[in-house]
Amino acid sequence: MSVTIERAGTDAAGELAALHAVCFAAAWSEREFASLLQTAGVTALILRGDGEARGLVVVRQALDEAEILTIGIAPHARVSGRGGQLLAAAQDGLMQAGCGRVFLEVSVANTAAQKLYARAGYRQVGLRKAYYADGTDALVLEKWLREDGQTPA
Repeated sequence: MSVTIERAGTDAAGELAALHAVCFAAAWSEREFASLLQTAGVTALILRGDGEARGLVVVRQALDEAEILTIGIAPHARVSGRGGQLLAAAQDGLMQAGCGRVFLEVSVANTAAQKLYARAGYRQVGLRKAYYADGTDALVLEKWLREDGQTPA
């Protein structure tokens, strides 16, 4: 399968919303994506397999730090290593933009995502109680992207 990762602009808000709805029960709307993509420091990437949108990631960078706002792979494309590819592409883009550290939240119930982030070098730095609408807690994870910015473990 031919895989590409491309930057998505505001014109892709509908496609991003449709893909987000396939990935998550609490999906973001086209309007929310359009608004978000007009915000300074926000970047979205779409992963395509054989031309079909199969994954997305949205990041927000402020100075030398960033947050992964959402990342998802369509259910039929999971367990293929595509999530790792998409995460790496987002991190590479952030590093090129001068980012040194990335944060994200992940549900304590999402063990597959937790494994992906652990393999990618993220570590827990906090916990947000009842963070999600269903009352589930969120782990706060971080990763230092630059060797010179890493803190001792």
